[in-house]
Amino acid sequence: MVLKCGEIDAQGLSDVLARYGMGLEWVADGAAIPGSFWGESEAGLIANRLLVRRDTPLHSAMHEACHYICMDQQRRSGLHTDAGGGYDEENAVNYLQILLSDRIPECGRVRMFADMDAWGYSYRLGSARAWFEQDAEDARQWLQENGLIDVDDQPCWCLRQK
Repeated sequence: MVLKCGEIDAQGLSDVLARYGMGLEWVADGAAIPGSFWGESEAGLIANRLLVRRDTPLHSAMHEACHYICMDQQRRSGLHTDAGGGYDEENAVNYLQILLSDRIPECGRVRMFADMDAWGYSYRLGSARAWFEQDAEDARQWLQENGLIDVDDQPCWCLRQK
């Protein structure tokens, strides 16, 4: 079973989001999540608001938040539900969600790897961990070139601008 937003102290997630100018909004149990591209319990994204329920998988919340961080300002200005983006950006989103998961006390990258695998993220090396450790140099480089992480894989706490 994957880690759910309702199983963590939300302050850790809120703190990460706030550093990017995002807010966390809770939706009532069983209610539709506004801005959710996938529906069900998946996180929603509207402007700079990440919408979740207690049963929203944390990896979904982190993934959508990282889409917000990685998209350019033009897409961010009209953001509602569909984050869009291409292949390189999607890889960067996956990489960044793993890095930022270390900032969530109940999660961390090892748990994020397991949850991404359990949910069905697909990598040619067979697992999120193998991809991250052996095949994600292009994602890492993309994040560095866009000023989102430094050479030590530390977040720069800014949004993509170009």
